Amino acid sequence: MMLADVLRHLRCPVCQLPLALSASGKALDCPRRHSFDLARQGYVQLSAAPLTHHGDTAEMVAQREEFLARGHYDLISAALAAAVGDIHRGGLVVDVGAGTGRHLAAVLDARPHSVGLALDASRHALRRAARVHPRAAAVLCDVWRPLPLADAAADVLLDVFAPRNGAEFARVLRPDGELLVVTPTPEHLAELVPVLHLLRVDPAKEDRTAGTLSPWFDRYARDALVRTLELTRTEVAALVGMGPSAWHRAPEELDAAIAGLTEPIRVTTSVWLSRYRRRPDGPP
Repeated sequence: MMLADVLRHLRCPVCQLPLALSASGKALDCPRRHSFDLARQGYVQLSAAPLTHHGDTAEMVAQREEFLARGHYDLISAALAAAVGDIHRGGLVVDVGAGTGRHLAAVLDARPHSVGLALDASRHALRRAARVHPRAAAVLCDVWRPLPLADAAADVLLDVFAPRNGAEFARVLRPDGELLVVTPTPEHLAELVPVLHLLRVDPAKEDRTAGTLSPWFDRYARDALVRTLELTRTEVAALVGMGPSAWHRAPEELDAAIAGLTEPIRVTTSVWLSRYRRRPDGPP
């Protein structure tokens, strides 16, 4: 069932009119009779055209669920929850590229009067995100197209290792809302990169991110989140398998490289948490 407090913020991806729960309770309909079925797993697809990218695979999502469940990225969840504590006290929290929704759930725990919306392109991820918190809903959509949300619907936008659409972020965020962006630093997973031939983080990535958002947003704060993890080979496999390197290396090559590591495997988690506010003089 789609939460009423989330539903009122959703818009039809075809005509941008409000959506309502159908009489059967199994679909969302707009006044122009565009209809979108609610999946049995609890999410709804709101896309006016076929998605250009279907997001994480079932295997990648399973790896992410396994790794996050062990608390290895809880420092990110905790930092996000602390950051949003002083941003209004209710309203809508939208997690773009939410994956399984673990970070969103942590933020909602810290905001008992808020509701949450997980947006992702992966059906496999949203099947989990739809059940991650009693005050959260899940929508399948493409971040590079207009988001199926009303103007100024969100009090908070979260973007953790996810694509960023500055124009749409500015449209759906309240003028006094905040955008929280998490990106890896060049030191992120530094011990694994040369050994497993993982994708390297561009040293200019954070500044480039700020640059792509700058027409609409000002970055006013940035904090480094750093922790050293001690992992097993199984955990390293899950960590690599849930990220972008999973698309770029043959599984058998990764398995062989991981098998040669000596436990415990020390790995640095190092990310930037950047906070943005909308620019009052930004483009519409």
